[in-house]
Amino acid sequence: MLDAMSTLGGISVIFDLDGTLVDSEPHYYEAGRLTLAEYGVPDFSWADHEAYVGISTQETVTDWKRRYALRAPVEELLAVKNRHYLELARTSARAYPRMQEFVERLAGEGVPLAVASGSSAEAISTILERTGLAAQLRTVVSADEVERGKPAPDVFLEAARRLGADPADCVVLEDAAPGAAAAHAAGMRCIAIPYVAAQADAPEFTTAELLVRGGQEEFTARAAYDWLARTARAD
Repeated sequence: MLDAMSTLGGISVIFDLDGTLVDSEPHYYEAGRLTLAEYGVPDFSWADHEAYVGISTQETVTDWKRRYALRAPVEELLAVKNRHYLELARTSARAYPRMQEFVERLAGEGVPLAVASGSSAEAISTILERTGLAAQLRTVVSADEVERGKPAPDVFLEAARRLGADPADCVVLEDAAPGAAAAHAAGMRCIAIPYVAAQADAPEFTTAELLVRGGQEEFTARAAYDWLARTARAD
């Protein structure tokens, strides 16, 4: 097996979770639809949900409260949405197979890995256990643990700190424009795999060093690894 330090030059890799490692957006949509229906908003659509892809759950429900003039406290809305989401995630969360292959290859070579997500710590833990990724991805940062969510860089910078890595040596994998913006603001390189194909031309994605325009259908573990290796040699 190749030595990661010589092959990848000391690179650390930070993964977004939802829409990047796992196909959880349908679960978040359904959790949001059920939550809003409980509070008198019966017509929350997938198109409505797409506007929140890449935004933390806390910020999402805060915006709902304003947009739909909800009387319930943000904390209550957050708890209800998380409850619905966890019920779905515990039974049917699924990692993208090629992304799981990529994680396993990097972990097998000793590359420092982390997850930095806008989801709650409980949701992250549930998904990683369900998908079998918990053993490889032990360093986890939730947006709940930092002052500002994406597109602010806080969650990625905290992940780098916990890994003991210089942000300039970190590569982020992201599916959403706010996450790509956060990686850029953190001074990290980014592999962008847009979850919403129509958003591939978003200006935030132009800051990514590698844009996989076709999303998960185009992503391969080998191509991503080869790109990391070329990046390491260029450094």
